Amino acid sequence: MRTDRIMDSPTHRIVIIGAGFAGLSAALYLSGSGRKVIVCEKTSAPGGKAAVFEEKGYRLGYGPSVLTMPELIDAEFAAVGEQTRDWIELLPVEPTYRAHFPDGTHIDVFREAERAAEEIERACGGTEAAAYLRYRRHVERVYRCGFPAFVDRNLDGIGSLAPLAMARLAALGGFGGLQASVNRYFQDKRLRQIFAFQAMYVGTAPQSARAMYSMVTYMDTAGGAWLPRGGMHALPRALAAAAEAKGVRFRYDDEVIRLETSPKGRFRAAITASGERIPGDAAVITADPAVSLPTLLGRRPRSFPRLEYAPSCLLLLFGAGGKPEAHHSIHFGSRWTSTFEELIDEGKPMSDPSFLVSTPTVTDPDLAPEGRHCYFTLFPVPNLQTGDIDWSAERAALRDYMQNVLSRNGYGEVLDDLDVVRTITPADWLSMDCPAGTPFSTAHLFRQSGPFRPRNLLGGNMVLAGAGTHPGVGVPMATISGRLAAERIIGHRRSAEG
Repeated sequence: MRTDRIMDSPTHRIVIIGAGFAGLSAALYLSGSGRKVIVCEKTSAPGGKAAVFEEKGYRLGYGPSVLTMPELIDAEFAAVGEQTRDWIELLPVEPTYRAHFPDGTHIDVFREAERAAEEIERACGGTEAAAYLRYRRHVERVYRCGFPAFVDRNLDGIGSLAPLAMARLAALGGFGGLQASVNRYFQDKRLRQIFAFQAMYVGTAPQSARAMYSMVTYMDTAGGAWLPRGGMHALPRALAAAAEAKGVRFRYDDEVIRLETSPKGRFRAAITASGERIPGDAAVITADPAVSLPTLLGRRPRSFPRLEYAPSCLLLLFGAGGKPEAHHSIHFGSRWTSTFEELIDEGKPMSDPSFLVSTPTVTDPDLAPEGRHCYFTLFPVPNLQTGDIDWSAERAALRDYMQNVLSRNGYGEVLDDLDVVRTITPADWLSMDCPAGTPFSTAHLFRQSGPFRPRNLLGGNMVLAGAGTHPGVGVPMATISGRLAAERIIGHRRSAEG
């Protein structure tokens, strides 16, 4: 049994900067513990990057498109004595996604093991279906071992890691290569891609990611995907409404521009753009620390490392007709390994891109006019740290490029029937305070993960949450980071498994 480091002074009044998933999570847990909480958000609504364009009856979300681990959402509502179903409906996405390949075949991925195995047997044969069941049991063991020890707890350096859990993870091959681990189970190239591409979620290539990140594969394929009714942006609105009903105060359209600190560097108050001073006993900062801390503190903390960032993405959002068959469709290119080298090492767009098309109206038709659909298309591209593309000057050419790729992959008729089109580039992400122009923040290289990621306890009474700190990127990780930030304040006792 051990106790995580917590704040060393009274923490009755908490100021939270940012109303994204991390800030909302922290607000709910802190409010549930009896703290008085004020959330300052510079935009007019909660959600952070889980935002939406509304035009001509379409609600085009441009933030996260996949919700996994709904039990984390249940826990947030439970923190204030509420139930998810009383605030929002989470709709299951089936199949979780459909994977398309250059040879014209496709494989559907289902969260239910037997149904997934049947689909793999149809597409790849019985031997590969049996291999899938073995691999699923393997990644579940990795998840059960690694998640509570490496992800779902506060870490104060490498000494915080439980030796027995790390030994178990090593015995499971967790510190080896992800792609190599997948390849030991599957012979079919398509399955090797399906069960390794999740490395891109954490900003690394499958061939260089550690096998412990099969935890993400488990969450993605075995846990399944969900869509909040009303779109992803409806979830933070529901969380904010539940928090407000329990006494959390929200200040929208008033950005925190500076933190007032004592001579010893302790937080005293948040100063907003309107000139208001909001005092507090502690602060939770959810904006990306690489961007926010130099401004808020007037300096870069000496202990804060220089970071490498994940690849960015181009988004093409459009409202159109068509008859999409799957909510999420992943289209794999034929040059799997070399395109990651182009993207990450050379700072170039993929010459043979793999890309995502998400059509949430398959699950929730009310997001578009009757008979129409919302399309969210994502193309991985270099971030501003590695690439030298003039994204603003190339916006029109990039839209044409994406539309040409989509046309070659069966979306030509849809593109001939457009009502609304929006494009988002790394330059746009930079304007939204995403460092290096990427919404995926710091890459999960091994040296930037777990105890090596920027720690969330910044000072005696300041704590970080969000993608830029532990545990990392994605809605589940942001939700966990908010709870971990709250635990630095509440003093919740946690112990590692084993």
